[in-house]
Amino acid sequence: MTLWVPHSHAALTISSTRVVFDSDKRNVSLSVSNPSNKPFAVQTWVNTAADDQATAVPFIASPPLFRLNAGKEQHVQINGLPNTLPNDRESLFYFNVQELPQLQASDTNQLNIALRTRIKLFYRPVEIKSNPVDRLQELRWSIQHIDGKPRLQVINPSPFHVSFVRVELRANGQTVTLKETPMAEPMATQHFELDGLKPTPGMQVNFSVITDYGGYTAPMTLPVGLDS
Repeated sequence: MTLWVPHSHAALTISSTRVVFDSDKRNVSLSVSNPSNKPFAVQTWVNTAADDQATAVPFIASPPLFRLNAGKEQHVQINGLPNTLPNDRESLFYFNVQELPQLQASDTNQLNIALRTRIKLFYRPVEIKSNPVDRLQELRWSIQHIDGKPRLQVINPSPFHVSFVRVELRANGQTVTLKETPMAEPMATQHFELDGLKPTPGMQVNFSVITDYGGYTAPMTLPVGLDS
């Protein structure tokens, strides 16, 4: 018996790496392409960070199921529904694309694996008038001791999610690139492991984040305070 297991990366591609859904829009569109030489059945849907099928979300992807032949693309529309989401900050959801390889007559002894691509969908209220990049200067960085260990803390007072590409700490000629840099949620606090760097006065943080269009901002440097 012969098993065929595809590469771990998905065969289908999405035209965007993230979606920004402005609240005054009824829908947004993006394209799903199949650059491979095989047809796929494709499922699309929107869910929350919990990644379940039970939590209701105010979005419907259309079409939710379709066939995508080799070398073709399909436009998918994400439609917004009436909702009671906060109007003073972004809300986070995820757009999912799952590929289901079509079983061929010669595939009876092969294992086809369904792969999924998941990208962030940010619902942005029109009440938010500022630009996400302009608000990065407002991030407040400090060293805090939590459970007896120093942590880098960032307070995000803005209404936007901040997805870090790179975070570096600099002190006394040392530069340490942090390994784990989770996204900072709006009006919330995030903590990062220090990866062995000893906190000292005069520390600075150098960071870059992902923009609305999937690009990276120029590196920005801000001071890091020490807890008393």
